[in-house]
Amino acid sequence: MILSSMVSLLMEGMITSIEIFLLTLLFSLPLGLLIAFGRMSKFTPLRLLMKVYISIMRGTPLMLQLIVVFFGPYYIFGMTLSPDYRFIAVIIAFSMNYAAYFAEIYRGGIEAIPRGQYEAAQVLGYGKVQTFFIIILPQVFRIILPSVTNEIITLVKDTSLSFVIAIPEMFTVAKQIAAADASIAALLVAGIFYYVFNVLVAFVMARLEKRYDYLS
Repeated sequence: MILSSMVSLLMEGMITSIEIFLLTLLFSLPLGLLIAFGRMSKFTPLRLLMKVYISIMRGTPLMLQLIVVFFGPYYIFGMTLSPDYRFIAVIIAFSMNYAAYFAEIYRGGIEAIPRGQYEAAQVLGYGKVQTFFIIILPQVFRIILPSVTNEIITLVKDTSLSFVIAIPEMFTVAKQIAAADASIAALLVAGIFYYVFNVLVAFVMARLEKRYDYLS
């Protein structure tokens, strides 16, 4: 296969990878914050439930979670699923998995804020919601940015795991081309694409870290 055709096919797969990446962040970042709140809740059953959830999500392979989310509805409930569910299953599994990691990152950032800041906000007349979103969250965001950056870079590479349920993302397309051509050229080109994608993500996150340095 000529290089231009190979790159064109890989770009189509790259679009799917980017969709998985963006949708996972869209759902997992806010979900992770909610799970973090549950993990720190004074209501013991909720706190324990979130603790178990995080333990399961972090303690089992993402590939296994993809398989369970995709095949589970059929084998457990006998549901007939549409072809579109394949992509939906990827987003559900990725979002649930990454939300668990983000939840622990959020929790660490929130617990790193001195208690005196909450008390000072109360003296100034701020409510609990105002205190968190106006005073605490910006500081938490600065603290957790390096850890979030690491997870986001890992997510770029983890999109390749979608091949397990035959989603035509870039790695799947590269493997198909490599098998058809009996050459690893497509895999090497895919590796370059992943690297460039990660460099761009790292650049954006570095800019964000620099922007939030004023809170130091």
